[in-house]
Order: sequence, then C-alpha cells, then structure tokens
Amino acid sequence: MARDTTDHTPLGSVSDMAAYLAQGCKPEADFRIGTEHEKFAFFQADHSPVPYDGDASISALLKGMQEKLGWEPILDRGNIIGLSEASGMGAISIEPGGQFELSGAPLETLHDTCRESNQHLAVLREVADPMGIRFLGIGGSPKWTLDETPRMPKSRYEIMSRYMPKVGSHGLDMMYRTCTIQVNLDFSSEADMARKMKLSLKLQPLATALFAASPFTEGRPNGLLSWRGEIWRDTDNARSGLLPQAFGDGFGFQTYVEWALDVPMYFIVRDGHYHDCTHVTFRQFMAGALKGEIKDWEPTLGDWTNHLSTLFPDVRLKRYLEMRGADGGPWRRICALPAFWVGLLYDDAAMAEAEEITRDWTYEDVLSLRNAVPAEGLNASVRGGSLMSVAREIVGISTRGLKSRARLNGEGQDETVFLQPLEEILAKKTVLAEDLLARFNGRWNQNIEPVFDEFQY
Repeated sequence: MARDTTDHTPLGSVSDMAAYLAQGCKPEADFRIGTEHEKFAFFQADHSPVPYDGDASISALLKGMQEKLGWEPILDRGNIIGLSEASGMGAISIEPGGQFELSGAPLETLHDTCRESNQHLAVLREVADPMGIRFLGIGGSPKWTLDETPRMPKSRYEIMSRYMPKVGSHGLDMMYRTCTIQVNLDFSSEADMARKMKLSLKLQPLATALFAASPFTEGRPNGLLSWRGEIWRDTDNARSGLLPQAFGDGFGFQTYVEWALDVPMYFIVRDGHYHDCTHVTFRQFMAGALKGEIKDWEPTLGDWTNHLSTLFPDVRLKRYLEMRGADGGPWRRICALPAFWVGLLYDDAAMAEAEEITRDWTYEDVLSLRNAVPAEGLNASVRGGSLMSVAREIVGISTRGLKSRARLNGEGQDETVFLQPLEEILAKKTVLAEDLLARFNGRWNQNIEPVFDEFQY
C-alpha cells in the first residue's frame, strides 16, 4: 500500500463499515483488473541489497521515477516512500526491505495490464541502470540474511517490526524477505463477492503451488518450493490465512467486518504521526479504548480503511478482492497471475465449472492443502486426488473463461496468451522452484549468484 488513508469522516456502526465495503459493488461492464508486483532491488556488481539512502539507493530510484513519470511523491517524516499517479491510476511503493512495488491502475483487459507492467519495468530500468541497480523476480530473498536486508523509513513498518515477533515466527521474514504478484478483482453484489471469496480461497493453495518460486534462503536450498508460502503459515495468524467463515452459508460484508473488528490494530494516524495501537482490537477502539491515551481518539473512516489494509487473509476484502497466494516471479508471470484469476472469476460459466470441481472441499481440506503445498507443490494432494490433476482442470477452465471474454489485442490474440507460463509448467510437470533447484544443483554448481543474472528484470 503506497499511502495510508486520512479521512476524518466519523465512523458509526458495524453496518456503516459493511456499507463501506458494499460500495465496491459495480456492474460487470465496469469490472477492472489491478495488478501488483514486487521485486528485489540489488546492485549488479556484487548482488548486494540496495539501501534506502545515497546516490544509488531506493530513495534515488523513487526520485528518478518521479522525474520520469511526474507522479506525486508520498512522504513519511520527510522521507520519500512512494509515488502516486494524480488521478489514482496507479502507485509505486516500497516494502519493508526495499522491495519495489507497482500497484497498477484498474484496467479493462489483460493486454492493458501487461502493457502497463512492461512500461513500468522499462522506465524503472532507465532510472536504475546508471546506478548499477537491477531487480530480481522470485518469491523469496535467496541470499541476504535478515540483518543484511535494509529497512525502509516507513512508520507503519516500524510498528509492524516491533509487533511481528510477538505473534508469529516468520513475520519479519514476510516483511523483509518475500515478494509477491497479486491481482485485485471486482464483484457485482454481496452474493457475487461471497461466491468469489469462497472459490478463490479454495484455489489459493493451487496458485501458491503453480507460482512457487522461493526455494532458497541465505544462499542454500531451504527444503521448500515456496518458502513464502511456508512463512505465511506462521505470520500473525489472527489476521492471516484462510477465513473459515467464508466456507459456510451466509458469508457477507458484515461477516468480514465482524472478523476484522476482533483483529488487533497496528496504528492510527493523527496529524501525520503514527500511534502504536497494537494493544487494542478495532472493536475495543470503537468502544473508546484509546480515550485519554490519544487526543483525537474517535474512530474515523480513514482508521477503518487503514485497518483493512493491515489484514492479511489469503484473499483480502476491500472494495474489491485481492488474490494473495502467489510468489513473485519473472516478468511473464506478472501477466500470468492475473490471467489465471480473471479467466476463473470474470466468466460465469468458468466460475461454475471451478465451483463444481471444488464443491466438496471443506475448510479442513483446504487448510491441509495449504499446509502441504509449500514443500510439495503440485505433488500435494487434496481429498485423495492429485493437485497436478486439479491444476490441469482449473487452468483449462481459466483458458475457456479467457476465450469467452474475447478481449483481443492488435494482433488478434485473446488473453489466453498470458497463460503460457502455466501451460509450460503443466507440460514439464515442474514449477519454477524445481527448475531453480535443478540449476543450483547442476550448472550453477551449488552457487546462488547466477540467480541474480538469470532472473533479473
């Protein structure tokens, strides 16, 4: 998230909070695709991480991108921490360890979103090249220790860094040493949101398996295919993971609100200052828990919006749905991840097919699959069946969904072209993490350094 929200509108009841989410409902004709992708910045000369300050640095990259794009700088205590396009069509932000993120504009087709990503990377390369900086597209930091990883001067990250070790064993790794590709998708009604939430939660472990690309930690294989997926198994579980409520009947905006209310807060922002609020839940905040502790203690819509951004379920609900299960990866996967989900969720026939395949999957089934996938990838099983077999069916359904959308580029190609990386995985029966391990144990001669040369943007 590039910028925390300031909105002083008083916040009243639970129904007001649910109504805020319901404002995301829109006609299918207005559905859009918002793609986010993160990458690790490193120096080409020695593969070391890029610090925040200096002539060649994360802050210099942001300032250079500001000059190229003309976007508005986002500041935190005088430090540049991101950029925002003036009309709200995209933003650039930095993750805690300097991971560089594009939060793409809401666009109509996958052709548009892929073009946007390519343009972003091209401009970023122009800025980064003179500094000797490149970017690595995989899901987990392959070499640097936590101590070697730089820390960005962003107030919310300071609060999170103090809090994370209290509530899980991998929170700091999640913050500082992982990258993801995500897509944000729309819904037309509360029922449509609930339907998409349920299906995408069930299939999120499949996305983790298909996009697994984090098999190294501190220069060695870590025994996993998606270290990032494993990290999320113990990162503040009060606010992350699966949502059992979404697997039953009656899930809706208010159900999500009731869950969110009982999650501990991170902060509230008053006059540009971040107040650590990790000792109270949002429900306690609503009941006046900060009265006498903070001057302007009354909850606002900005507080609620910011709180929603600090929740990390596998599928996150804002005024759209965020698909959060995939590792970061090479540039072709930036387009493949949204293609996978758009094909499934933006075509009624495709969604119905996928729902039929997963109809009998219970919360316990999906939790078991989620626990197995980081180590086993597509070799995991669900309800006694092969996940690889499920992957073939689901990717096939996504392909049909994209064909049905019939959104063509200038060469007359539909959006199925963006599923090629997944089709290659299914043909080879190996995910990227397995390919990386084969290279490490083969021609890389158990040396991690070539990953920076072969998987850079």
